[in-house]
Amino acid sequence: MSHPPRILAFAGSARRESLNRKLLAVAVAETRAAGAEVTLLDLNEYALPLYHGDEEEAQGLPANAVKLIELVSSHHGLLIASPEYNSFITPLLKNTIDWITRADENPLAGKVAAVVSASPGAFGGVRSLQHARHLLLHLGCHIVPAQCMLPKAHEAFAADGQLQDARSVKSVRTLAQQLVQTAARLA
Repeated sequence: MSHPPRILAFAGSARRESLNRKLLAVAVAETRAAGAEVTLLDLNEYALPLYHGDEEEAQGLPANAVKLIELVSSHHGLLIASPEYNSFITPLLKNTIDWITRADENPLAGKVAAVVSASPGAFGGVRSLQHARHLLLHLGCHIVPAQCMLPKAHEAFAADGQLQDARSVKSVRTLAQQLVQTAARLA
């Protein structure tokens, strides 16, 4: 491929000190190191109302939904951090995906996607990660096989934001490499 694959990255958390945002930052760095061009979004800058079909019919797509649709459309793949709320994906992530898929043609179809999840609990957000992967697969994404869950995430990061455990670093690196390789092949 003559140009590096373009990856759009965002976290399904609005919290400034989110553990998932911290994990996403590590995954973005690894994805760039693997050869991709990464656009990192803060969903706080793309605020959307709760999806409501009647509102969409009356007012059309919100401006931020249009911007997100354009961003997804201009990238080869997605890197998503999926926090876990009550064993499920966050309302922010679900609502964002719901609005993105309201385009005339689903911009997620055919994209390569990778999901990471961090949690202070022992399961590392595995339940939300699986729900996010299933949703993205249903919407037509090619999901990379590698998975990256970070249990006890509140203890996982050094002061500089890097992961302290070598196995966690390897997990993020493997996911990033698979994302870039698959996106490059399918681009």
